[in-house]
Amino acid sequence: MGGSEQMHTMENSTLSCLSWETLNRSDILNKVEALVEETHYVQSGAASLNLTNIRESDQGWYECKVVFLNRSPNNNKNGTWFHLDVHAPPRFSVTPEDIIYVNLGDSIILNCQADGTPTPEILWYKDANPVEPSSTVGIFNDGTELRISTIRHEDIGDYTCIARNGEGQVSHTARVIIAGGAVIMVPPTNQTKLEGEKAQFTCEAKAMPGNVTVRWYREGISVQEVAALETRVIIRKDGSLVINPVSADDSGLYLCEVSNGIGDPQSASAYLNVEYPAKVTFTPTIQYLPFRLAGVVQCYIKANPPLQYVTWTKDKRLLEPYQTRDIVVMNNGSLLFTRVNQNHQGRYTCTPYNAQGTQGSSGPMEVLVRKPPVFTVEPEPMYQRKVGETVEMHCDALEAEGTQKPNIQWQRRDGTPLQRNRVKANGGNITIENLRRSDFGYYQCVVSNEVATIVSATQLVIEGTQPHAPYNLTGSATEFSATITWMPGYSGGPDYKQDYTLYYREEGKSDWNTVPVTPSGSTQVTVNRLSPGTLHEFQVVGKNALGDGMMSKIFTIRTLDVLNYRNILFPTDSTGSTYFPPVFRPTGPKPGIPRNLTVTEVSNGFLITWQVPLERAHLVQFYTIKYRTDAQWKTLNRGQIRPEDTSYLVKNLVGGRTYYFRVLANSLKSYESSEEVKFPVPARVKHKAITAGVVGGILFFIVAIILSICAVKICNKRKRRKQEKGESDIF
Repeated sequence: MGGSEQMHTMENSTLSCLSWETLNRSDILNKVEALVEETHYVQSGAASLNLTNIRESDQGWYECKVVFLNRSPNNNKNGTWFHLDVHAPPRFSVTPEDIIYVNLGDSIILNCQADGTPTPEILWYKDANPVEPSSTVGIFNDGTELRISTIRHEDIGDYTCIARNGEGQVSHTARVIIAGGAVIMVPPTNQTKLEGEKAQFTCEAKAMPGNVTVRWYREGISVQEVAALETRVIIRKDGSLVINPVSADDSGLYLCEVSNGIGDPQSASAYLNVEYPAKVTFTPTIQYLPFRLAGVVQCYIKANPPLQYVTWTKDKRLLEPYQTRDIVVMNNGSLLFTRVNQNHQGRYTCTPYNAQGTQGSSGPMEVLVRKPPVFTVEPEPMYQRKVGETVEMHCDALEAEGTQKPNIQWQRRDGTPLQRNRVKANGGNITIENLRRSDFGYYQCVVSNEVATIVSATQLVIEGTQPHAPYNLTGSATEFSATITWMPGYSGGPDYKQDYTLYYREEGKSDWNTVPVTPSGSTQVTVNRLSPGTLHEFQVVGKNALGDGMMSKIFTIRTLDVLNYRNILFPTDSTGSTYFPPVFRPTGPKPGIPRNLTVTEVSNGFLITWQVPLERAHLVQFYTIKYRTDAQWKTLNRGQIRPEDTSYLVKNLVGGRTYYFRVLANSLKSYESSEEVKFPVPARVKHKAITAGVVGGILFFIVAIILSICAVKICNKRKRRKQEKGESDIF
């Protein structure tokens, strides 16, 4: 007599008999002796041994004995043996250190042992790839030891041992690094905190030797040298940075730098985002609005998250600017008065709000309406002088009643600074001596006080010079041509006529092509024979009797893409002759580059996602996914991925391998590729795939048996009907 029972840990087991003895668990034995006659035992049934909360140590042989009080014992015939087999997932009993420091040429042994039922299998991986034995690398003792006899540069990395059996798997990773500089094991991570909370950045490092020094920097400056952090920052012994409490101004990039004096320091950074309710940072006591002009009442605000809205009061009553025609709320919360009148004078307050709320209202601001300064003398609309001469330009203004005397300044409209060695100021007037060609341009007299700023402009023309640079270049393009238009620069004086020459080239090329502009004096030209779908650069230069002028700024424009090469209409000249651009075997226009390609493990496989191109996304007809595990690229998707779809689910990646992915955006004739993305598939996926295959095979086998049985029954039924029909025919 004999039997067996298989159990998993943490389950219950019931073995039925009258009396129990076990070879390995006397402490849990429930020994029951039968106190009845043999005939009574047959009638009353069997006794049971109940084991609860099964543990792996419960595994072993159990013996059931039947004992009769009226008989002498017979050990050879009244016992039955049962074997309890307890399955348990792997658990490590021996693992290597997390960090192992070595020198080149050293030898090491990584020992990885595990217990479990069935006996676990040990697998070794390096940087997510299976370890390949070589002359210096070997796996011994049933896979429990990984030995490297001579450490080389290529042996440095992460080694993972996986213990697995039918009940599960566990893994442990050891990092083998060269002894020397410090290594950051746990870098800091980005944090978002509310003002007043505590922020803590972790920066754990290890080194050989282990005298690691950790330094922290905020925006490139040591945190201990930032005055605003001096009383609130602590660097702990474990290298972590604590800021308690955080302030609104603490937002920024924090960098930890670790070193043990060997090699270059390592660093890692994280961003601290401090959120706080919107607040008013400054309240001016008095603000002025210019009478009958546009004016602004400022509310100086600071907010994170960004400002959502601002409420205003005027003379202690809620102001509804959205219902007032001449008041507009600006994006920064300030009030814009499109035309100021006396009714706008009063006492104002502002209260800003964001997603965190508000820190309160501003103090009262007295808004006064005053007349702006007035020009009493304005410069002439134009001053014409010759090179080497002197020009004097006049300007003066009068302050309004109740305001300060205005300040008068001269400046060039294009922002070029005045050359102080040749420019003299006297009150509101300026004198420019020894005029040069570069003095040509627009000048403005700026008058300002606390109420408003007013401007009066004039043009200074220098006669007898080469032309100034053309400006405001604009253009339009077809597939094979571009039309460029510009504004003429100063010609050199009324007695000088200027002609133009256009320079152009494809972007990235070094040589310029030239086109003389006809007719003379025209400020527009069309350039033919351009390549389609290409970015081109253009410059224009003028010329008069004194010589070539200054070049314009470079203007760029892209020719159009050819969407249908079967019906190309080439441009023609004035005689009807066709221009044939240098596009003889066009490949078609390219879409833009797919962006932000990512690979993410999900419950049912791996999800590949990307974003549409920023440029020429309308040309995308379909997407294709390419992958490789070696040098050869292969196509992943069977059909074409529609342009509106930007994700693809793949289920059959092999665990332990490293994949490289690219997404191609395809137009009708060409394509553009995304950047290459590396994705190491975790080794556990391989086990999952094997398990799924085994389960699938078992299910297929069961279905096959069921179908076979059904087929046999159908055949027998048909045979029986045929026999019955034959017998009925006889009778």
